[in-house]
Amino acid sequence: MTDAQRTAQPRARFTGRQWAALAVLVLPVLLISIDMTVLGFAVPFLSEDLAPTSSQLLWIVDVYGFVLAGLLVTMGSVADRIGRRKLLMVGAAAFAAASVAAAYAPNAEALIAARALLGVAGATLMPTTLALMRNLFTDDRQRLFAIAVWGTGFSAGSAAGPVLGGWLLEHFWWGSVFLMAAPVAVAVLVAAPLLLPESRNAEPGPVDWGGVVLSFLGMFPFVYGIKSFAEDGLSPVAVGALVVGAACAWLFIRRQRRLEHPLIDVALFRLRRFSASIATNFTIVFALISSLFLLTQYLQLVLGYSPMRAGLLLLPGMAVSIAAGLVAVRLSERFGLVSIIVGGLAFVIVGFAALGFIGVDSGALLVVGAFVLISVGAGLVQTVTNDAIVAVAPAERAGAAAAISETAYELGGAMGVAVLGSVATAIYRDELGSAPGGAPEAAKETLGEAAHVAADMPAGAGEALMDAARTAFTDGLRATSVIGAVLVAVALVIVGRALRARAGE
Repeated sequence: MTDAQRTAQPRARFTGRQWAALAVLVLPVLLISIDMTVLGFAVPFLSEDLAPTSSQLLWIVDVYGFVLAGLLVTMGSVADRIGRRKLLMVGAAAFAAASVAAAYAPNAEALIAARALLGVAGATLMPTTLALMRNLFTDDRQRLFAIAVWGTGFSAGSAAGPVLGGWLLEHFWWGSVFLMAAPVAVAVLVAAPLLLPESRNAEPGPVDWGGVVLSFLGMFPFVYGIKSFAEDGLSPVAVGALVVGAACAWLFIRRQRRLEHPLIDVALFRLRRFSASIATNFTIVFALISSLFLLTQYLQLVLGYSPMRAGLLLLPGMAVSIAAGLVAVRLSERFGLVSIIVGGLAFVIVGFAALGFIGVDSGALLVVGAFVLISVGAGLVQTVTNDAIVAVAPAERAGAAAAISETAYELGGAMGVAVLGSVATAIYRDELGSAPGGAPEAAKETLGEAAHVAADMPAGAGEALMDAARTAFTDGLRATSVIGAVLVAVALVIVGRALRARAGE
């Protein structure tokens, strides 16, 4: 349906049951978004308690997103086969259990394992909620509004996460931030059987387990190569891992083209509206999550804000993201998909560029303003892209199409932290290692570990170490912000040209 046809279509009213069902579908989104945003605030505390290396810290943050992204398409296909409501309930129970395991992890290795289990559970939640919307809201205008509310739930969870997490971290231990997910998961388990209809694909075909293996073999070696490059430079191990990952990714795509029942329907990417929306989702989350990962540490460890105050400083950005997501429904009817996507990405570029001017001593207001710009762009874009993805897919492939969309989200967030986080780590380690007088090896791992080491040193030496560490971290933040602005600008040009060409046709 075209934008003009959608505008001319009469509005359908929501029933009370539809409102209640929509509320249940938003709860898993709250689960995921809270878990994604709250961890950055816990990094300084778990760094002091568990003493992870820089590589382990990145894995603690990343492994959730990469496992989730690697399994989303698989779980989308499984949901199409066994039932989307059933898989949603299984995933909610597993997410609650894994959250408890993460909260009480005794060391970095155990926390990484618990985060990986959270990724497995999370992979069942996102595609099932979006696919169930396709069946609950068959009216185009209803579905667009429902997806806007769904996206608003994501932004609301992102906004609530830092504030709730900051309060918990000031009163309890770092593991308490993971326990917030448990009551939300229980609410889903209770309400889903009462309000959500079951749906599945009547003729799904077999699951492509070979494709599942290749998707993992394409993703993890590539990420390991990036992290190895950040830690040890251009080594044979890093190059070999990148080559293996790229080769397996190529084999995965080739396999999907040949199969009658693939994990990913590659033919969908021939539709420019679908492929451009996927690329945009990847870019938006790449920018948003990587900036959160670095800014939360900057506010606490460089500027010295408490977790609660740091969360409140990021709250305006989350709030405008919610507003922008709701406004996008009206704006898309007036200006169309192309203008919303191009305009939203432009906001993100300006926000990243502003962070290129951040300083060691006075960056709080700049952080607030830049994050507001990034969040406005994210809020505007996500509603229209998710609607385009769900609307263009055949009904029987709703779970798989929704999974592709969520794969772009999670892979974008994980890659943002992996790529920009690794670059920031490399700059931090290099500058701190070349500082006058050098620095203890432990301090070179993370900024949180540097603070822990400095606390045990004589006052003058400890302050000198922290000055050097704060400067090195801020230099890394500035450099990655510029890189982020360039990457999003490239995406804007590519996506904008593709969509305008489609409009011309």
